[in-house]
Amino acid sequence: LGGCGILGVGIWLAATQGNFATLSPSFPSLSAANLLIVTGTFIMAIGFVGCIGAIKENKCLLLTFFVMLLLVFLLEATITILFFAYTDKIDRYAQQDLKKGLHLYGTPGNVGLTNAWSIIQTDFRCCGVSNYTDWFEVYNATRVPDSCCLGFSESCGLHAPGTWWKAPCYETVKMWLQENLLAVGIFGLCTALVQILGLTFAMTMYCQVVKADTYC
Repeated sequence: LGGCGILGVGIWLAATQGNFATLSPSFPSLSAANLLIVTGTFIMAIGFVGCIGAIKENKCLLLTFFVMLLLVFLLEATITILFFAYTDKIDRYAQQDLKKGLHLYGTPGNVGLTNAWSIIQTDFRCCGVSNYTDWFEVYNATRVPDSCCLGFSESCGLHAPGTWWKAPCYETVKMWLQENLLAVGIFGLCTALVQILGLTFAMTMYCQVVKADTYC
């Protein structure tokens, strides 16, 4: 059911927010909608295997469910450890990649990236990755997108720097994530607990089925 819900949200995002894509030029398919669709499909498939295995008391399906869930759990743990171990390197790479993506802003075939930057800069009241001068390299001129303006108006990005947001988008979004770190941590712990319970129940039922078969 959880997988179906995530898949549904992903499909809804793809249908209603199709023009909103990733900010990264290195991973153009890494959008929120695509991530949710892939994650939802994967969770739904694993859940289906476990559900049928439990209903039918099938050893093969129960063991398959256990192995798949264990691999997912270990993968999540590995990614979490690597993320905290290489935070500085990830920060540097992310900023370089985002700055590279600025050069695709407003170009044909990159409507998603353009809309994504416009939304980020408008909602977070920021401009550029490190600061508004990042856009000077893109335009080869002293100008920024109109979404950087304190008060939006047509061609306001051509005005003086005093009319633009000064906050760097990367640090602003990073601070917002850190402020919501508790909610993310609680969600992660709840997910891990559900997975551990799933592993425990699957192995318990598998052992009971094996014992029942041996007794018969």
